[in-house]
Amino acid sequence: MVEELLTAVLAAGVGAAVYMGAAARVVKQYERGLVFRFGRLREEIRPPGFTVIVPVIDRLRKVNMQIVTLPVPAQEGITRDNVTVRVDAVVYFKVVDPANAIVAVEDYRFAVSQMAQTSLRSIIGKSDLDDLLSNREMLNQGLELMIDSPAVGWGVQIDRVEIKDVSLPETMKRSMARQAEADRERRARVINADAELQASHKLAEAAEVMSEQPAALQLRLLHTIVAVAAEKNSTLVLPFPVELLRFLERSVPQAGAGAAPAREEPAPAGPASEGPGPAGVAADDSDALGAAPGTDALGPPADGLMLDAPAPEQQRKGLRD
Repeated sequence: MVEELLTAVLAAGVGAAVYMGAAARVVKQYERGLVFRFGRLREEIRPPGFTVIVPVIDRLRKVNMQIVTLPVPAQEGITRDNVTVRVDAVVYFKVVDPANAIVAVEDYRFAVSQMAQTSLRSIIGKSDLDDLLSNREMLNQGLELMIDSPAVGWGVQIDRVEIKDVSLPETMKRSMARQAEADRERRARVINADAELQASHKLAEAAEVMSEQPAALQLRLLHTIVAVAAEKNSTLVLPFPVELLRFLERSVPQAGAGAAPAREEPAPAGPASEGPGPAGVAADDSDALGAAPGTDALGPPADGLMLDAPAPEQQRKGLRD
């Protein structure tokens, strides 16, 4: 009798263990459990931890609640400005309603992937090439909105959509490179022209100051010589400005004004009946003096020799005698 009782207890214990093994389930922290009893979804969603179901009658379906990173295959399309491009993206989403994610759609991952590809091709056709290259933030927001609208009914929330890469044809790359090079050259020319304009204003101010003080030009020339000589070149090219010559021409008459008196002009000639006038005598004397030693061979006679010629009245008196 005792043996039969022990056997019955042992069998009940084994049956209970088998039942608990078949009924016990563990739901992880990032998962939620959905129980289907005879094919119908129970309203209660099993939280993370240990849970028990009815074996054979219930089926437990676990749903991952983590953010899923879904790469979107590269899609080829034609932009609004008729440029063929290939664009790939990545979608970040998560399940917020496990019941709808399992019941409302057959495979929510595949559904989100197909919707992302369709929306990406639509964005390519509505955008220009410049927007795809430089204004991606706005395109990402538009793409996220297009995918999130149908995904709300699937119990899925689109967290973020990013366009990863935009592939262009080689001809378009070369054209864009030439365009960028031309734009940089244009900006460089504008900068050089602006620099020349500013330099011309400064040079005009410097020329105005040097015109008021001619000695400043000579000092500037000396500074230039010092700067060139510092390079230790064997050949020195020395610029000699015309303004310096003019400065020297203005300073020479002031230095020789006390050495030679001003030249006197001869008196006007007298009547022809009185004989040779003073102009003729002065001319003869000038010719004679021109051949005399002490005259300048390259110019008119010196002013000091002209003062030694006799006066016109003395010449006429000598002719009467």
